Amino acid sequence: MKKDIHPNNYRPVVFQDLNNNQTFLTKSTVATDDTIKLDGVEYPLVKVHISSASHPFYTGQEKLLDIEGRVDKFKARQEAAKARAEAQKAKASKVRTKTPKADETKKIGTLKRK
Repeated sequence: MKKDIHPNNYRPVVFQDLNNNQTFLTKSTVATDDTIKLDGVEYPLVKVHISSASHPFYTGQEKLLDIEGRVDKFKARQEAAKARAEAQKAKASKVRTKTPKADETKKIGTLKRK
């Protein structure tokens, strides 16, 4: 193994979830200036916005965050694209027939019979 590649400041650190104030004591090398007293011992404190204690995947709570109607906008775009595709398909499936021009009909009527 290579020497001197592991960090030297590996120490106990408290991570605090800001959503529900739950704390986790673990080892880390993260740098922080905040401290917290836990069980009579002072530890460095790292504040996190979300953790396994508050994340919907881990808690089983499902939250649908629909900011500015993004889901509705997406569904509307999908339906519009589907309608355009069907319109183009219907337009392409029409059978086109060649209509004779006005001067061609006169020629047909003026043919001489023998």
